[in-house]
Amino acid sequence: MEANREPRQEAFTGADRHTAWWQDAVVYVVYVRSFADSDGDGVGDLDGIRSRLGYLELLGVDALWLTPFYVSPMADGGYDVADPRAVDPVFGDLDTFDSLVRDAHAHGMRVIIDLVPNHTSDQHEWFVQACAAGAAGPERDRYIFRPGGGPDGQQPPNNWVSAFGGPAWSKISDGSAGNAGQWYLHLFAPEQPDLNWNNSEVREDFARTMRFWLDRGVDGFRIDVAHGMAKPPALEDMDPRAAGSADTSAYFDPRFDNDGVHDIHRHIRAVLDEYPGRMAIGEVWTFDEDRFSRYLAPDELHQAFNFLLSQAPFDSDAIQEAIYRSLDAAGRAGSLPAWTLASHDLSRQVTRYGGGEVGARRARAMALVQLALPGAVYLYNGEELGLPDVDLPPGSSADPMTRTRTDERGRDRARVPIPWEGTAPPYEFSTAEQAWLPMPADWSDRTVAAQLEDPDSVLSLYRSAIELRRTLLDSTDGTLEWSTAPTGCLAFRRAGGLVCVLNASGAPVPLPEGEVLLASTTVTDGTLPTDAAAWIR
Repeated sequence: MEANREPRQEAFTGADRHTAWWQDAVVYVVYVRSFADSDGDGVGDLDGIRSRLGYLELLGVDALWLTPFYVSPMADGGYDVADPRAVDPVFGDLDTFDSLVRDAHAHGMRVIIDLVPNHTSDQHEWFVQACAAGAAGPERDRYIFRPGGGPDGQQPPNNWVSAFGGPAWSKISDGSAGNAGQWYLHLFAPEQPDLNWNNSEVREDFARTMRFWLDRGVDGFRIDVAHGMAKPPALEDMDPRAAGSADTSAYFDPRFDNDGVHDIHRHIRAVLDEYPGRMAIGEVWTFDEDRFSRYLAPDELHQAFNFLLSQAPFDSDAIQEAIYRSLDAAGRAGSLPAWTLASHDLSRQVTRYGGGEVGARRARAMALVQLALPGAVYLYNGEELGLPDVDLPPGSSADPMTRTRTDERGRDRARVPIPWEGTAPPYEFSTAEQAWLPMPADWSDRTVAAQLEDPDSVLSLYRSAIELRRTLLDSTDGTLEWSTAPTGCLAFRRAGGLVCVLNASGAPVPLPEGEVLLASTTVTDGTLPTDAAAWIR
């Protein structure tokens, strides 16, 4: 490859520091409702996951992350938890969960589960008690209740908005004559009241929940809204522009990333340290490197997502900048990033990178970039099949975003169930006539069965990349060295000599010298096509 553009930054060195299993793991994110249905009700469940562990072992992943499967009224897909120490009957029971953990371990895979510390369901017994107790009841101190604003208390206490749209406060009646009623905070749906982490009962109960699952053998936790939980005492107004920004560091936003959150993470870490070899990864939406690195202090989270790569367009400069900043942010704490390109909250890569054949090519290329990077990789179920977002029929989505944001198509577009085999929906996802979300009629060539034996399929690309990643990359060496590359391209080298090249320009480019180990598309005459990536040694 002709070198006509200097790399933006110097090499990142993370050598000989990272030996814990999670530092370079390939983790498969299982959206439980959409992975596999064992009982014919159209909804994925824990036994369904057990039945497909052989597939995940064949894919080569090191661990599973399960989205919430707890007792829930499902106002937000299970992230509104009514009982955090019980399995919702739609997914199974505790015996089923124990069997899943045991079977996953037998297949050589660890199990990470989602925990939701920022809020509960409005049907949690605590919130029911708080509403019944009245304004002076101590039960309300477990949540964030405040008197209303304005002369008659009929206005919200401040101008905070929900992450799902609309006000972040809802008013309840206290049942007494002349009482204006208090308001409770919910940074997400009204059915998800925020907990008050200054209350000792909240901290003690969360520790109890962690030990409950750790004692059952889970290997780690994904902490939902890990930049939340702590609220400033004054509850001052937010900058209105923050409501439309994913980056909490862009505008003044007291809803998230308050300094007090780090004391909460130290509390979480203290419990985890009682169980050697267990870990926690946090969902952290701040793009400020210094503030992000604080979450990775030695007594806080083991890992954190910062989402820079998933927010970058398919542009070599933007991708390189996202990689560099992610390495820098984690490196300030002596750690490595946790990379992700998709999740149950984000648009799928194929759609995000342009849709159709263009989006499909770019998604394949970015898979090779992601899997060549130092650190852990989190793959969202279905991306290894090249699934796009699905335009759902009106009224079919259960996402609360569709209730409060009329211009939103909702996150369920990226949650359509996995197609396993066959020529028509639901493609052996379920024995029901229809899955909980409608599946496209033209996915027969995207099923697992159709792709397993096809050497040119997206699934085969992922399987090969994961295997090569394990055999060629030293897990204890996090070094990445940027190389010069043509305009519109990027290239970096890992310890051991593996070079990853991405062509995001509008024309084919010559490859550097070496053996092409893997490419996202056919490579001929030493030339890498546009919208493609290759691994070379």
